Amino acid sequence: MDTVQELPDKELLSRHAHGDDQAFNELVRRHRERMWAVAVRVLGDPEEASDALQDAFLSAFRGAHRFRGDSQVSTWLHRIVINACHDRMRRKLVRPAVPTDDATLDVLSNERTKGTTPDPTSQSEAAMDVWAALADLPPEQRFPLVLVDMLGYRVDEAAEILEVASGTVKSRCARGRARLLPSLTHLRNPEDPRDVTSQRGGDRRS
Repeated sequence: MDTVQELPDKELLSRHAHGDDQAFNELVRRHRERMWAVAVRVLGDPEEASDALQDAFLSAFRGAHRFRGDSQVSTWLHRIVINACHDRMRRKLVRPAVPTDDATLDVLSNERTKGTTPDPTSQSEAAMDVWAALADLPPEQRFPLVLVDMLGYRVDEAAEILEVASGTVKSRCARGRARLLPSLTHLRNPEDPRDVTSQRGGDRRS
């Protein structure tokens, strides 16, 4: 018999729903890092993100029997994490926090410049600017912008996670970038095609 490490996600979820006490642990092991990346970038607060992730995995643990099988398990888990983050955003105002790693800034702040050594202080200040700006976006703009611009998901992947059309993801990203622009103009690198203020950003991953 195959070990849980060798089973595909859908088989693991099915086995968990039928009482296998090891299957869900393997799903968590496989997907926790990516789910954490989504939560911390959506919420901008590691403590809130950790709580949201726990809520999400608990919801997935209890709701495995509701998985319809018409999407990837990873997509289903992403959706649950996004919903858990949204619940926390509704319940309380999540204050922006400095991200836990420099990679978070790659798209939105473009702190890396050729031939120079990054200044950790300026990176932290830039991070605060980014998160303050993100916190002002409505969820329907923040979620696709985080998925597409910060985490590099294709537009169609983000659309499936958010259960909207690809065109909706593109338009929401464009509106989100337009709202961010006044707050982040001082961080813009016009030569970097990944810059969130670039008008081409919404189309490059379609």
